[in-house]
Amino acid sequence: MSTPWQRTAEGANLLSSDGTLGVTIFEEITTLANQHNAINLGQGFPDEDGPAELNRLAQEAIARGENQYAPGKGLLDLRRAVSEHQNRFYGLTPDPETEIIISTGATEAIAATILALTGPGDEVLTFEPFYDSYGAMIGLSGATHTTAALLAPDFMPDVAALENSFSPRTKMVIINNPHNPTGAMFPVEVLNEVVRLAIKYDAVILTDEVYEHLTFGPRHIPVATLPGAAERTLTISSAGKTFSFTGWKIGWLSGPAELVAAARTVKQFLSYSSGTPFQGAIAAGLRMDDEFFTDAAATLARKRDILAEGLRAAGFDVYLPQGTYFINADTQKLGITDATALARRLPELVGVAAIPVPVFCHPEGATRTRSLLRFAFCKQVPLLEQAAGRLATLRDKI
Repeated sequence: MSTPWQRTAEGANLLSSDGTLGVTIFEEITTLANQHNAINLGQGFPDEDGPAELNRLAQEAIARGENQYAPGKGLLDLRRAVSEHQNRFYGLTPDPETEIIISTGATEAIAATILALTGPGDEVLTFEPFYDSYGAMIGLSGATHTTAALLAPDFMPDVAALENSFSPRTKMVIINNPHNPTGAMFPVEVLNEVVRLAIKYDAVILTDEVYEHLTFGPRHIPVATLPGAAERTLTISSAGKTFSFTGWKIGWLSGPAELVAAARTVKQFLSYSSGTPFQGAIAAGLRMDDEFFTDAAATLARKRDILAEGLRAAGFDVYLPQGTYFINADTQKLGITDATALARRLPELVGVAAIPVPVFCHPEGATRTRSLLRFAFCKQVPLLEQAAGRLATLRDKI
């Protein structure tokens, strides 16, 4: 019988073929990129800072001596700013005192929620491919990780068959929308069906909405705004994606007071509190004019299109994302069915690195996504143009 550590390691692609601790594919690809001086589009973080004003505010907070523990649930001003943001954009009004906590990035909020609300004998349902942190935390909780497939080219689930993924043991369903790694955005029909099934099976909904402002056309729909959802939905977002300060690790969780309290009970034994001098700066960021949020998405859409052009020139089939800063490309048109093998060769072949999508799947899902690569386009335009030029030479080198 496997231990929680082994289940977590398997979920995070940490075990080598003999079952011992190994490096993740992410580390491996980064090492190869460094060896070959490749442009690393596998790493999902921007290569430039966010708003200078937020930098200044954080520096001033440090200079004022705001360098000790913040309250465990976060600075009140930031909790108020999160509530104001939810009301301004979505009409939601979480109580800053009882229905919001500040976390060390979205990752900690995910961990605290899964560990607080699930355990052995429970099932946690995610869509597949899935963000790797979900598998790791479900493994640590001792729950069973079940999945519902997202199908190319639009990476939507088969709504008619979705109920087959639920069972009386389903304790939680996790929705990542906009979705990493596919860039899909679930329409209201899909989200409503998830809510209906969560109500039927009495499951908590954990919704990871960190890319909420990085969308290209479709409007983001928070699950908590849908009929019947609010009383069972915990919503997670973060400053890292919206403001390009991934290293500050400031996230937040909102929802019904009793569910938030359960997550906070676990969080206090993880980080306890998070980045005091950064919290006030992020509060100011959440209060920025709407123009900031729309401009950020428009800029990212232009970057997406630059990289998509290079991928098409390389001979890939390209699946344009509706959100996030990731784009998926299919290698089959090049006569290649093993994207993982190609990912290991790309840094040397053309000087560009990407992540194979099968690493975001269980074995059966890995078979479905075997020919897919994920590229990040949250980089500066000159770098993306250089990467696009390098990728265009791929056909001549394989």
